[in-house]
Amino acid sequence: MKITQSFYAGDRWHNLDTSEGFSAEQAQLVLVFGERTLLEQGHWYANFKETYPAASVLLCSTSGEIYQSAAHEGTVVATAIQFEKTQIRKAQATISNYQQSFEAGKSLSAALQGDDLKMIFVLSDGSKVNGSDLIKGINENLSPHVSVSGGLAGDAARFEKTVVGLDADPTEGQIVAIGLYGKDLEVGHGTMGGWDVFGPERQITKSSYNILYEFGGKKALDLYKEYLGKYASELPGAALLFPLSMKTSQDAEPVVRTILSIDENDGSMVFAGEMPEGAYVNLMKANFDRLIDAAATAAEQTLQNPDKKPDLAILVSCVGRRLALGQRIDEEIEAAKEIFGEHTFMTGFYSYGEISPLATGKCDLHNQTMTITTLTESK
Repeated sequence: MKITQSFYAGDRWHNLDTSEGFSAEQAQLVLVFGERTLLEQGHWYANFKETYPAASVLLCSTSGEIYQSAAHEGTVVATAIQFEKTQIRKAQATISNYQQSFEAGKSLSAALQGDDLKMIFVLSDGSKVNGSDLIKGINENLSPHVSVSGGLAGDAARFEKTVVGLDADPTEGQIVAIGLYGKDLEVGHGTMGGWDVFGPERQITKSSYNILYEFGGKKALDLYKEYLGKYASELPGAALLFPLSMKTSQDAEPVVRTILSIDENDGSMVFAGEMPEGAYVNLMKANFDRLIDAAATAAEQTLQNPDKKPDLAILVSCVGRRLALGQRIDEEIEAAKEIFGEHTFMTGFYSYGEISPLATGKCDLHNQTMTITTLTESK
């Protein structure tokens, strides 16, 4: 696998690094992560297609771009990949063509089924798509040995709209997926949160998809405010510092859910992911050192052999982590880079939801986590 990376800032492109022997004409895949208003200004796809004529180009808006061991904003980062032994196929869905996100997910995985399918990388609109249902649809008929990762597009902290594109300039409502095929491709995954759980576990007693009305038999917002104390007056902004841990049963793997908005009238809370009735939840709070350590742990989880570093690491972290960590945000990127070392190319973005396997191997939608996907071709 050979790679080249560049970023756009200050009205011009800057080269980051290039593998020896990389050929732009032979690149098969280009990953482009950038600030939404910047992506909407130019004809980005035409420029990439001219530079990488044989490549599939994925473009995705972000809540921050990851490269050079740091988090950036107001830029565009492009990573072009020349696989030596791996084949790729692509699929796309426009959410307005489907009644449910579940059906869109099923159509994507169906289009990518094939011998030697190793993994699917997904980038989805982060505003119009039901991320939980999308992942359920992708998983529906997928072989257990095929992993799925990716993320929901971001829009800084504006939450106005998000854009995604496949071989076209990015627009709203798009979901794109790339299938990677071949026995020589090694894929690693890591997912960690690093938030501290506090207070008793409670069961969701009233909800509607991602709207939580009651847990523990009390109005969700009232109970939430009891535990926030002085931070209650800073809602909804303070909610990013206090996500919920949710598991669908006592034996299930927990996932983290971010609070998007609150309704003072009915005492409800809207989350970036499904909150089903009967599920169990715990309040969580930010522990900055543990958030940073979690990024290193996620990187370590991807390494099947600690002495063999991956060719490429794709980091998808949550906008909530970025807002919580503030000026310390670069530290979580640096923590991952220390695990991978100088050989590994790193790219990624801050998202409205992270897509990655759980410890059980099944893919799920996450919030407030650092997720890392690594790719390596065996020599």
